[in-house]
Amino acid sequence: MEKMLIVGVNTRPLAHSAYQLGYEIYSTSYFCTIDFDRWHHKKCILKQKSYNSCGKFEESFDPSLLMKLSSSYIDEVDHIISYTGTVPEKFPPSKIIGNKKVENVENKYKLYHKLKNKFKFPDTYHLSEIAEAQEIAAQFPEKKFIKKPVQGSGGYGIEKFKNMNLESYPESEFILQEFVSGENVSTSVLSTGTQSQAILSSKQLYAEENPALPEFIYGGNITPYPGEDSVFKKVAQEVVDELKLTGSNGVDMVIANDDIYIIEVNPRLHGTFECAEAVLGINMMEAHIRACEGELLSVSSPEKYAIKKILFAKKRSLVGNLKYNGVFDLPLENTIIEPGQPLVTLICSSENLYNCLEKINRATSHVEGKLKEF
Repeated sequence: MEKMLIVGVNTRPLAHSAYQLGYEIYSTSYFCTIDFDRWHHKKCILKQKSYNSCGKFEESFDPSLLMKLSSSYIDEVDHIISYTGTVPEKFPPSKIIGNKKVENVENKYKLYHKLKNKFKFPDTYHLSEIAEAQEIAAQFPEKKFIKKPVQGSGGYGIEKFKNMNLESYPESEFILQEFVSGENVSTSVLSTGTQSQAILSSKQLYAEENPALPEFIYGGNITPYPGEDSVFKKVAQEVVDELKLTGSNGVDMVIANDDIYIIEVNPRLHGTFECAEAVLGINMMEAHIRACEGELLSVSSPEKYAIKKILFAKKRSLVGNLKYNGVFDLPLENTIIEPGQPLVTLICSSENLYNCLEKINRATSHVEGKLKEF
């Protein structure tokens, strides 16, 4: 049995699919939820205890801790999957399944600089002083801007830029980017490095209805995109081809009128993983591995819908028994979840999108009914 190490913020979905393929699973992650049961060896950063707070992810997570936890596994395993929260450059390249170098893709300004002459991007500036950002924003009073970390994922660290007191922003390297209002779309692309296939587009959801969260935090997907997506797929394939990526990759875009703006590229398995498996009827880990080996898996058009919704706490909450159909990433019962922190992941698939939305709403009501303000 070949041994696979999966490293990331939450490895549960990837580990489950790799387990089905017959790998011996080694996992190091930030979250280790009670429904994470497809592993042979695991280590976690977050240690949940009854009547103890789980803290705040954005304050507690440190990629170096994942590397420290992984160190004893690296020599032992045959393969490594670098997922969200890690970079493949930290591991032996011969063991990585996927893109081995992602610095020029994950760095938002380097990505912009590489692709800006061939694809449409929002106006983007790499800065180190807030005063510079204020000067730029003042030159374009008709535009809105957002401040983003140079590297990062999940929407963490993104905020609307305003001409506020300079003391509100500590000086550090950042991206100032024009805010383009439109529909947020993510397209999944499989690539061998020489051939690519866009297999799915989805509408991205944000946790904007939650008062405890910044409005740009990633909150899930509706898959497939409920409309014509052939143009999105074509653009996403061209982006992946231009970057010469391999395996499964995600291209995030904003559709504004007739324009397609590239926002980010995720050079790895990404958030639509479970939805893609549900609507395409494939094992996404297998599709990723085979693409890295030079073969594109035959993928049919989706015949049903899937929704992934990450539910976040609105208040400081003591959680009850959250087990319910379609509810994943379950925290330990009687732990405390802070406002704005992820509670669970809701996943539903159905041939009817309305039915799927109804199931998600019922699951949401169940979970929220098992919370006590604490």
